[in-house]
Amino acid sequence: MPRFSRVYALRLSSFFVAERGFRRLSLGLGARLGALALGLGLLSACEAREATELPFSVTVVADFDEPWAMTFLPDGRLLVTEKKGSLMLVGSAGELSAIEGVPEVAYGSQGGLGDVVLHPRFAENALVYFSYVEAGEGGTGGVVARGRLVLDADRPRLEDTRVLWRQLPKLRGTGHYAYRIAFGPEGYLWISSGERQQFDPAQDMQTNLGKILRLNEDGSLPPDNPFASENPVTSQIWSLGHRNPLGLAFDQQGRLWEAEMGPRGGDELNLIVRGGNYGYPEVSEGKHYNGIGIPDHVTRPEFAAPKVAWTPVISPSSLLFYSGDAFPQWQGSALLGGLSSKALVRVEIDVDSAREAERFPMGARIREVEQGPDGAVWLLEDGKKGSEGRLLRLTPRS
Repeated sequence: MPRFSRVYALRLSSFFVAERGFRRLSLGLGARLGALALGLGLLSACEAREATELPFSVTVVADFDEPWAMTFLPDGRLLVTEKKGSLMLVGSAGELSAIEGVPEVAYGSQGGLGDVVLHPRFAENALVYFSYVEAGEGGTGGVVARGRLVLDADRPRLEDTRVLWRQLPKLRGTGHYAYRIAFGPEGYLWISSGERQQFDPAQDMQTNLGKILRLNEDGSLPPDNPFASENPVTSQIWSLGHRNPLGLAFDQQGRLWEAEMGPRGGDELNLIVRGGNYGYPEVSEGKHYNGIGIPDHVTRPEFAAPKVAWTPVISPSSLLFYSGDAFPQWQGSALLGGLSSKALVRVEIDVDSAREAERFPMGARIREVEQGPDGAVWLLEDGKKGSEGRLLRLTPRS
């Protein structure tokens, strides 16, 4: 049995149940009062106004089969990924063209073709970065690759594609890849990596699962990473203790934020700091799916607590900091796509604190949120469980 599978089995054993129960019953009175205070604070932070009338008009631009991510080209056209392995070019009128040269992906459940972003100097080098799942020894794992985009009118394609990063180790199962990609203001390549539904890798410094990683744009290792060592995997790590980090974005101050799905309750919005440990699976504002409790962050102050936590969950799929002029009242806010909540969620940021301000019901699972060149907000539906996989453009209601 693989190592992480053995650990998982132990966690579901009767010994684990008893041990968890003992730890929770043995919490001191002070910790319990602290947990109550945190819970009340989180509750008030999440008492957001759910819009009865949407403050925007919604235009359907195109329709896709399980879309996952999108990014704008300098000319205003869009790249959209579909989980089954297609990279689509979307024209100004919503016309679709398939881009050739995408590697074969291992499609299934939460995996397939994932994120897509442009190199900061795309206008000069035409480099596109994308993530996907590959099969190999031991199971499957996420990878990040890049290729040069050639936009010939008759044959758009990727050339010179090569893999820059891999999740290690590959594991059985098809969940919690995460593999969001972002470029920071200093030009580093940032990658979110889920713990593959195996709990303990998030705290294991010998694997890059359950981590936020910082690399150079070519996939090499910055020498000033917080855990730089002779171990090339450990040297990738910027922060640890993450579960399924599906949102990754920088705010206008150049700070990195991350949104991740909690277990049964406890979705999180985190401000990411160098070398930070965010606690999973040792702490969480939620509990395991089998009902076994997990200590709250307040019981373990050595772990960084979320700036916002959601119970009931919103199932955050993506994260954007809005900077456009179309919705001036949203400037500086975080926008999150919600899957189970079927909503666009707006979070106000106040220095180092945050609170949910508004929730806009969209009637569909929202997989991705992006800002267009003119400040319009664009959404991708998830393409299953009642959604239609549509690309939506949100503009101010006139």
